[in-house]
Amino acid sequence: MIDFDQLDKIIHEKNRLAIMSLLATRSSWSFQELKAELGLSDGNLITHMRTLVGAAYVKESHDVGSRPRTTYRLTAAGRRAFKTHIDLLEAIVKAAKHA
Repeated sequence: MIDFDQLDKIIHEKNRLAIMSLLATRSSWSFQELKAELGLSDGNLITHMRTLVGAAYVKESHDVGSRPRTTYRLTAAGRRAFKTHIDLLEAIVKAAKHA
């Protein structure tokens, strides 16, 4: 039996799941890249990123060169949490297919 309480409520929200999925695909993403890829407003993306940074799943970096740039990457804890979450989702799908 699957324990649905194990779903990570921080990651499971659809926009944060999308963000985590993108961050898992490469070493880092800029704020503007994430915003364009996901079609989120500045405020919406900032709110989700604060949640993920606050959970220590994502590391935020600021480049203060000639043009300021904020980038994000998964932390080791974020990568583990994402893998655990995806594994549970896969188990749910597998159980549903065999029902």
